[in-house]
Amino acid sequence: MARLAIIGADAAGMTAAATARRRDGDLEIVAFERGGRTSFSACGIPYFVAGLVAEAEDLVARSPDEHRANGIDVRTRHEVMSIDLSRRALTVRDLNARQESIEPFDELVIATGATATPPPIPGADATEPARTIDAGERLRDALDLGGHDAVVIGGGYIGLEMAEALAHQGRRVTLVDQAPQLMAGTLDADMAAHVQDAVQGKGIRVLLSVDVEEIELDAAGRPSAVRTSEGTIRADHVIVATGVKPAVDLARDAGLEIGETGALRVDDHQRCVGHDGIYAAGDCVESHHRLLDAAVNIQLGTHANKQGRVAGVNATGGDLAFPGVIGTAISRIGHREIARTGLSEREARDADIDVVASIVQTDTRAAYFPESAAMWVKLVVGAADGRLLGAQIVGAPTAGKRIDTLATAIWAGMTIDDLQWVDLAYAPPMSGVLDPVLIAARAATTTTAARA
Repeated sequence: MARLAIIGADAAGMTAAATARRRDGDLEIVAFERGGRTSFSACGIPYFVAGLVAEAEDLVARSPDEHRANGIDVRTRHEVMSIDLSRRALTVRDLNARQESIEPFDELVIATGATATPPPIPGADATEPARTIDAGERLRDALDLGGHDAVVIGGGYIGLEMAEALAHQGRRVTLVDQAPQLMAGTLDADMAAHVQDAVQGKGIRVLLSVDVEEIELDAAGRPSAVRTSEGTIRADHVIVATGVKPAVDLARDAGLEIGETGALRVDDHQRCVGHDGIYAAGDCVESHHRLLDAAVNIQLGTHANKQGRVAGVNATGGDLAFPGVIGTAISRIGHREIARTGLSEREARDADIDVVASIVQTDTRAAYFPESAAMWVKLVVGAADGRLLGAQIVGAPTAGKRIDTLATAIWAGMTIDDLQWVDLAYAPPMSGVLDPVLIAARAATTTTAARA
């Protein structure tokens, strides 16, 4: 009987396993996970910390026992120590029994995810990024013990969501970032300004262009303050959210190729380059960016699930390709939704793509309708051909999911002239007579024409 082994039992790994099981009822499938849970939502952890999600298990889409009932041998608390590609075998350590075994495989899916990258400053090792449910539980327990002052280091998605979670818990929160704007790798500065307004509206103090020099610890080794280039901030709780990197040490040690992004290099069938029967998916791999025509490492659950499906199909004799990414993402701070897709103006110019950008302020519903509120839409358009290349939205509830219409337009290669005539729905509770997407597209055609 053929054996498929999977390293990592979260989104990519267990999607690959479930897909393979549906396609081949006789295949032996074993998944190794060094943690205690499978198929959980890391994106939901800030909402668990805030108390909006009551129980940690609510974040688990499918437990190890549920996977086992479907014929997948899930081994939690088992860490893969090494991969021997020539012998087609894994060295696996049972973390509970403290013993190792050799596990053979015919096909392999590597889904090791990503690891946090704390800043190289004294005291950072005393903090723990809330990237797993166990870490989220420890943080919530620490909050329950008291302490009013909290510092979040990092102004990206996770930093903002954790800052809001702590504010929701009644903490006095300071958010520190060395960049001159929030969400520096995601939004252009003009759109990030609206995000900063929302963050400060939650009572969160924002310090930008500030370097963190040390996390000061008390006698028990717990954070007590954060020393920065602008002074020292008292802190009973410190969250470091300065980013993550692909977890590729295991794959690198096995001789698999690492791309320029620092992630595993794979082809469009999720095959590790130069190694038959070895697949990889999720946060640890490179993806092809459809607009930049380049490899990127974008760590999102949407990509992980799709890539896991591709790996599972191809590991069982199929022929399925992953078509690439355009970087669509969405979040929320308070009542303000934040979304983006495609290229930002900065990303386009960094790639030497000549673009024209335009921003409109409009309303989420008909202006006269109750609960209508402001939203901003920014479009980034190819200067030569009018093709839509990017979009950003910041606004009140219902604003953010309009990014999906814009992502579809980018995926299909539409121009803004095409987009402004698309037949979108209208009713006063949902939008003005012209949807904000159409208003933004019309404004962009004017801006682009003026540039020409």
